[in-house]
Amino acid sequence: MIPEQGCLLRIFIGEMDKCKGKPLYEWIVVKAREEGLAGATVLRGMMGFGANSRVIHTFKIRRLSEDLPIVIEIVDTREKLERFLGLIDDKIDAGLVTLEKAEVRFYRSKNSS
Repeated sequence: MIPEQGCLLRIFIGEMDKCKGKPLYEWIVVKAREEGLAGATVLRGMMGFGANSRVIHTFKIRRLSEDLPIVIEIVDTREKLERFLGLIDDKIDAGLVTLEKAEVRFYRSKNSS
């Protein structure tokens, strides 16, 4: 259950970022599940740049394996997300993390009555 006044954690990283030999975004999502967070979604950007990049990374047919932007979104309580950030902070070498208020309208599974 998530209270109506939840929080949205957004993590902006690169597709090529790694942690323990696997993609960082995958490691973060697995860790979020282990920690019992409500859910996580990974979005792959079509185009973007960040603090370390002088060039714009973009999806092109000829270059499918570029370091495209990745955004991980997780909604839960602020307390849980703050605790989670403490667990993952040292794994993110470069990127941006934001935490913002989120009004939760509903959170239910298909099995909910």
